[in-house]
Amino acid sequence: MQGSYFYLDILPKNLPNCMKLRYYRWKKLVLFALGLFLGTAFCMKWMEGDLWVNNEKFTILGLEYFYSKEKLQGILSILDHRVQTILRYHLYFDFAFMAGVYPGIMSLCMMAREKLSFTIFRKILFLLAIFQLFAWAADITENYYLLLWIKKPVIGNEFEWYHVIVAIKWIIALAGALLSIPVVLRKKSMKTN
Repeated sequence: MQGSYFYLDILPKNLPNCMKLRYYRWKKLVLFALGLFLGTAFCMKWMEGDLWVNNEKFTILGLEYFYSKEKLQGILSILDHRVQTILRYHLYFDFAFMAGVYPGIMSLCMMAREKLSFTIFRKILFLLAIFQLFAWAADITENYYLLLWIKKPVIGNEFEWYHVIVAIKWIIALAGALLSIPVVLRKKSMKTN
């Protein structure tokens, strides 16, 4: 009896209510992810002030993308124990940061998808939501390489692959965020009834 009631709940006449319910469930996940994102971002930003080597500040973005192989290896090979520890903590906090960012972007894509009626855009947003898992995996791999190189600052041929991974992560995450946020922020749904 209860099972049949569930099926009656999702008949076409109740479909708008189900869609609204899905939207609000994704919204709850976005709010949780936003809190996790903000908390870990604050902690990581606080730690960045201590990332110095030879009286020169270095950045996480530089380590990720902008520094050459030689510069990255040079920085990591002369870090003192204190800065090395702070950099490792920063990367550990980044794992928690990822748990806020990628599910958050995924949820934004799904929320935007619920507001649209255009099939192609709905499919694109769904794919971008799924691709956030790949971006998350790429970010984990990036941190793995950095932690490995901090421990033993010898960078081999994997450096080119490392940059490809970082680029994939940024492209997927930015595409998901930039395509979904404007739709989510619209007051009215873009669905046709």
